[in-house]
Amino acid sequence: MQISAKADYAVRALVELAADSGRPLTCEGIASAQDIPFRFLKSVFRDLRQAGLVRSRRGCEGGYWIGRDPAAISVAEVMTAVDGEFFTLRGARPETLSYPGAAQGLPDLWRAVEASAQSVLGRTTIAGLAAEGAGSRDTGRGTAVREVSPAVPV
Repeated sequence: MQISAKADYAVRALVELAADSGRPLTCEGIASAQDIPFRFLKSVFRDLRQAGLVRSRRGCEGGYWIGRDPAAISVAEVMTAVDGEFFTLRGARPETLSYPGAAQGLPDLWRAVEASAQSVLGRTTIAGLAAEGAGSRDTGRGTAVREVSPAVPV
């Protein structure tokens, strides 16, 4: 399974916004803080803005804010916002697949993989990840990502 750079950068940018929600953050600042290529992040923000996950304002007082309550934004929703379909196999949705002969049970496996990923990523929120990151910054040691508060269904 591969997670796109676009999805990774989108989640990291939203976690950065959620961790410092008291003021707008610039794209340059987020790119620097998260070691993300600035030009790539600009295109990611375009998708996030269209999905309503970030708000922006131009000018010297401008920047980006998180668009909704970060506790209501799931990682699965972010991935769908920037990549389109959550899970595809060669461009097809798992429920549309059928294989002949000995491989006929394989689509069931792909549907189970999608359901498992949707379960974990659908209940992992941006707020939970930001809190997790704040905890590791406070203690100076990393912590494992664990399931966090339920998110709005995708």
